[in-house]
Amino acid sequence: MAVERTPQTSRLQLQLQTGVDPDTHEPILSNRYFNNVKPAAADENVYEAAQVLVGLQKYELQEVRRIDTGSLFGL
Repeated sequence: MAVERTPQTSRLQLQLQTGVDPDTHEPILSNRYFNNVKPAAADENVYEAAQVLVGLQKYELQEVRRIDTGSLFGL
């Protein structure tokens, strides 16, 4: 059966290192979410926007994620 996906929403997640755990010396991570990303936006454009937003952050960037949701329809 063929399946078609219809994009619904997309959001951007920046994972930032906000500190270091004094006991384990593991990084403490925090997430910042930016909603209402256009689902049709190219990944390169979303990444460029993320880099601009990172410049406004106080903490070091660990990872950029794009979270997409959509509906699946059987054909």
